[in-house]
Amino acid sequence: MSRYIKRTDSVLRLLKVNYASAQDDAAFTWRPVLKIFTYLEEDEISRMEKNTRMVLHYMIIEKDNPNAVATLVTKARENARSVQDNITNELWQTLNEFYHIVRDERLALALQTKDPITTLDMLIARAMLYYGIAESTMFRGEGLNFMNIGKYLERATQSVDILDVKFSDLSYDLDKTAEVTYWKHLLQSISGYALYLKTYRSGFEARNVVELIVFNNNYPLSIIYSVNMLDRYFERLKESSDRANYDKIRFMIGRLRAKLQYSNMHTLSDQGLHKFLIELNHDLTNIGNALNEHYFAYS
Repeated sequence: MSRYIKRTDSVLRLLKVNYASAQDDAAFTWRPVLKIFTYLEEDEISRMEKNTRMVLHYMIIEKDNPNAVATLVTKARENARSVQDNITNELWQTLNEFYHIVRDERLALALQTKDPITTLDMLIARAMLYYGIAESTMFRGEGLNFMNIGKYLERATQSVDILDVKFSDLSYDLDKTAEVTYWKHLLQSISGYALYLKTYRSGFEARNVVELIVFNNNYPLSIIYSVNMLDRYFERLKESSDRANYDKIRFMIGRLRAKLQYSNMHTLSDQGLHKFLIELNHDLTNIGNALNEHYFAYS
C-alpha cells in the first residue's frame, strides 16, 4: 500500500517539474520520465515524448499503464481494503477519497483543458495527506512498521532509478558538464534543490549531485537515509518474526547499509556510477522479494 502511494508521489512530482521544464525548453523531451516509470517500447516513447498532454494522460489516468497514478492509487486502496481492520478509519477515508478523485471523469477533462500544474498540485497534496494522516493517526505497531518499510524501500528504489536514467544522458561521466537547468530540474523533482544550494557553494556539479542523492544523511530522499530508515523499521519486527527469516533479511539490509556507509565518491568513481547503481537496484529488489516471500507469501 505505501509503496504504491510513494510511487504515486514520485510520478506526480516528476510530472510537475518536467511540465515546467517543457514550457521553457524547446528541445525538451519526456523520454527520461517515460523510461523510469513505464514499460513502453522505444517506438512508443518516440511517438509521445514531445506530446505533453498525451504523456500526462498516459501517466495519470491511462488504464493500460500499470504505473499510472490512477492504477497505483487503485492498487493501494485494494491493499488497504484487505487490511482495513489494521489501519485507522481516517487513513482509509483519505485513501478512499484519493481513489474517487483519480477515477472521476472530470480529472481527464482537467488534464486536457486546464493548467496541469493546478491538477498536479492537487494530486500531490492528496499523497502528502496520506502520509500525514498515517503518521498522526496510525498506532505504533507492526502495521506502521510495514508501511514505513514499504515507503523507504520504494523511496530508495526511485532515487536509484532517477539517478541512473538522468546520468545515462551524460554517459555516467561524473566530470561531464550540463546546463544549470538540467541539474535544477533533477533536484527539484526529488525535493533536493534547496538542500543542494545550502550544502554546495561552488555551483552545480555532477559529483555533488550524486553525493547528495546517494550519501547525504541529512537529505530524507537520499539512498543512504532511506536504507537507514528501512533498517530501523525492520529491526522493530524482530519480536514478531520467524527468527530465521528475520535474520536473513536483516543481513541483506545490513550488507546494503554497510556498502553505503563505507563508500564515498572516490570508491564510487573507481567502481563506476552505472555499475554502482545497478548493484544498489539489485540489492533493493532482492530485499523487496525476500519481504514478499517471507512476510507476504500470497503476493
